[in-house]
Amino acid sequence: MRYAQLVVGPAGSGKSTYCSTIVKHATDTKRIVEVVNLDPAAEHFDYEPLVDIRELIHLEDAMEDEELKFGPNGGLVFCLETLLENLDWLEEQLGDVDEDYLLFDCPGQIELYTHLTVMRKLVDTLQRWNFRICVVFMIDSQFMVDGAKFLSGTMAALSVMVNLELPHVNILTKMDLLSKSARKQLDSYLDPDPHILLADMRNAKSKWHEKYAKLTESIGEVIENFSLVRFYPLNIKNEESIDNILLTIDNIIQYGEDADVKIRDFDEQDPDEVD
Repeated sequence: MRYAQLVVGPAGSGKSTYCSTIVKHATDTKRIVEVVNLDPAAEHFDYEPLVDIRELIHLEDAMEDEELKFGPNGGLVFCLETLLENLDWLEEQLGDVDEDYLLFDCPGQIELYTHLTVMRKLVDTLQRWNFRICVVFMIDSQFMVDGAKFLSGTMAALSVMVNLELPHVNILTKMDLLSKSARKQLDSYLDPDPHILLADMRNAKSKWHEKYAKLTESIGEVIENFSLVRFYPLNIKNEESIDNILLTIDNIIQYGEDADVKIRDFDEQDPDEVD
């Protein structure tokens, strides 16, 4: 069996930083974790990729082609479709080693995960190659301290879950950049409560929120009643926070299932430790 995290999320949410952090943490704990770069527009990252899509096709190739004339978004989709047309290349680059643990660092174009089929086709291929996969959806915690934006981020996470149909972990990144007041506000959102969200929106005194309060409440209750979405905070400067995230994902994909399974409770983590 081989293991993989599909690291997805909006642009700027910290996907590449997460990958380099996990690689460093794994090295420090005597584990081998490799990264596959699937972003054809990437310019810099702090890890050495095992496989790099830019060796097959670069975003500039699609944008500068006189016949294709793609823009940035269309070019990204074209590059990933080109990858799907060259799966033999990808399979050869990945090799065939049991117990592989790979992080797939994906582009920041959210449409790739919410409704387009290209990533779903890639996931299906990886599963045929004996990969056990967990989707890691990342979103900037600084974006999520507002009730309306939190609900928007929650719906984006839910769209990815529905589209990819894989085990799923939602991570709030950049917790180390939040002020204490913002972190306190965010703590009440980690298990979404529609009543709290509605209260915050009412306090904002927005005509939009007043008009669509019932719709917002209904969406929030669907999320709450079916326990569809939960977020895990990540502070990359705190080793225990990193270890908690990695352990949660390892348990989901049953990595090291022959070893004793330990369970970490994020709710019991001392909030001062994310400083």
